[in-house]
Amino acid sequence: MNYQFLSRTALFCGIQPEEMKTMLSCLTAEAQTYEKGEMIYRAGDAAASLGVVLEGKVLIEHDDIWGNTTVLDSVLPGQIFAETYACTPGEPLMVNVEAAEESQILFLNVSRVLRSCTHACAFHGKLIRNLLALSAQKNLNLSRKIFHTASKSIRGRLTAYLSDQAVRSGSSSFTIPFNRQQLADYLNVDRSALSAELGKMQREGLLRVKKNLFEIMKESNG
Repeated sequence: MNYQFLSRTALFCGIQPEEMKTMLSCLTAEAQTYEKGEMIYRAGDAAASLGVVLEGKVLIEHDDIWGNTTVLDSVLPGQIFAETYACTPGEPLMVNVEAAEESQILFLNVSRVLRSCTHACAFHGKLIRNLLALSAQKNLNLSRKIFHTASKSIRGRLTAYLSDQAVRSGSSSFTIPFNRQQLADYLNVDRSALSAELGKMQREGLLRVKKNLFEIMKESNG
C-alpha cells in the first residue's frame, strides 16, 4: 500500500502517511484488483463501501433498456466513487461501475468511517470532514451541470456554461477543460451541431475560439 500517495488524495488530506496503516486497519479497509472490463458494482447493487482508485481507471456507466451504454464519468487514481450510495444504506445503484483497465481499488466501509471507534482516533474527524467536502463538491458540480443543460437550445447551453466559466475565471478570456467532443458530451448535444453553433457565434462577433481557449466579446441573448 502506497501510504504517501494516499496521504496526498483529497479523501485523506491532512492524515500523515505514518498514520495511514493504523487508520486503514481500524477502518477494516480492503484492497481488491479488477481486470479490464470487470464489474465492480452493478446497477441494483447496494453499496456499503465507497471505493478509492489506487491504480487504473474506473468508468461510471448507465445502460438503458435497449442495451445502449452511456459513460457518465471516469474515476482516476486518488478519486472516489459510490460514496453517495454508501452513505444511504440499502439504496440501489442506478449505474454500473466498471474497471476501464486493470485497476486496484481500496474499499472503505462508510459505517466504520462515520462511527468513531473506541480508541477515539484523531483521523476520524479529518476523514469525515474530507468526505463531506468531497460530497459537497460533487453536488455543486451536478447542480452546475443541471443549470448548464437546462436550456432547450444549444446556444442557451453554451452561453450558460461559458458565462459560468468566465465568472469562475474572473476574466472574459479563459480555457475550458474539455475538447469539442467532451464539451458536447457534457452539454448533452451533438458534436457537429455544437461546432456549427460555435462557428455561428464567432461570425456574429460574440466569441473568439481557439481550441479550448475562449474569449467572450459581448453578451448573447441566447
